[in-house]
Amino acid sequence: MPANTSLPLLGGLTAAQFLADYWQKRPLLIRGALPDFVTPLSPDELAGLACEEGVEARLVEEHGRDAPWRVTHGPFDEATFARLPERDWSLLVQAVDHYVPAVNALLEAFHFLPRWRLDDVMVSYAPPGGSVGPHVDQYDVFLLQGSGSRHWQLGGLVADDAPIIAGIDLRILERFEVQPGEDWLLEPGDMLYLPPGIAHHGVSRSEDCMTFSVGFRALSADESITSFADYLGEQLPESRRYADPDLAAPLHPGEIDDAALARIRALILDTLDDPAQLTQWFGRAMTQPKYPDHPVASEHATEVDTLVAELQDGAVLERTPGSRFAYRGDGETRATLFVDGDGIDCPLDLARWLAGDEPLDARLLERPEAARLLAPLLDRGSLSWPSQDGDDDDYREDEA
Repeated sequence: MPANTSLPLLGGLTAAQFLADYWQKRPLLIRGALPDFVTPLSPDELAGLACEEGVEARLVEEHGRDAPWRVTHGPFDEATFARLPERDWSLLVQAVDHYVPAVNALLEAFHFLPRWRLDDVMVSYAPPGGSVGPHVDQYDVFLLQGSGSRHWQLGGLVADDAPIIAGIDLRILERFEVQPGEDWLLEPGDMLYLPPGIAHHGVSRSEDCMTFSVGFRALSADESITSFADYLGEQLPESRRYADPDLAAPLHPGEIDDAALARIRALILDTLDDPAQLTQWFGRAMTQPKYPDHPVASEHATEVDTLVAELQDGAVLERTPGSRFAYRGDGETRATLFVDGDGIDCPLDLARWLAGDEPLDARLLERPEAARLLAPLLDRGSLSWPSQDGDDDDYREDEA
């Protein structure tokens, strides 16, 4: 997508303008970002998804039994929803794009940003008064109003040590002061972009308020260092150790001198200063699946000849919802294709195709090594055939 193309999703801004003026800098309210948006699932369907094993769901009640707030985790059942009051609660379901293809399709509108930065689409439902309290997210998020209306207030940047309400499984701010002019009611199709660290508070103002939160993956320094160290540790030989062939007699046998610290520093920095290893780790880390049970591997190995025949007959493969693809070029013709936490050597043009937006059809077979690479991606579940029965609704309907 050209960076200088005006995008209705961004209120007429180009991607370049948005990135320069707003991305990780300041909020942006976009009226009519998706003016014809129709919520792709109902409140009952969202509640049904929250009843499924393995789906990450939370129920947030502003008036708990013993405290002002109460948080419970799914899976839920019909009795849970039957006991809820008529107002002041919210249902949050993570990674709805993994389960509902129509929600996954929403992500195509955000491909003016690196695809590997996308995390998931969380969908929230709330009756009037429903909220999760004033809080801060440490990642970028687009808040798309799906149905009903929600009142949003922003409170500016918040320090890491800002006081939060103790005793609940939510990081609700003790103090929240609305910034002048940053107080809006969002209607269906409106969207609010928030950079990391901005305090915000959204309260449902109508029946059946549904909000779609498109969140972006941002590794913390702690996660990055730990993950990179673990990856390097798996690659390093046992012989790579602290050594001191230049050791001099110590002034005191218990002292750790400057020379010792310089040696261990050099060992660590020399190990870390490897661009190729950094690339291989980062590609794997940023395409790591959100949940350990994804993707789901096929029960039977794919025959390459059968795969080729299916594509030649007009079949089209799909990138499985929730699977992550990225690539890094290695010279003019080769690349590492990163898929769901693994790295695969392949031709550069094939990596670009698989990690892009083009349909996965018979044209892929014109590229060297394509059939050989597609079969294992299909076996591991990163690629899939479209549903044969035409039913994309693999979630259950329950009463919310």
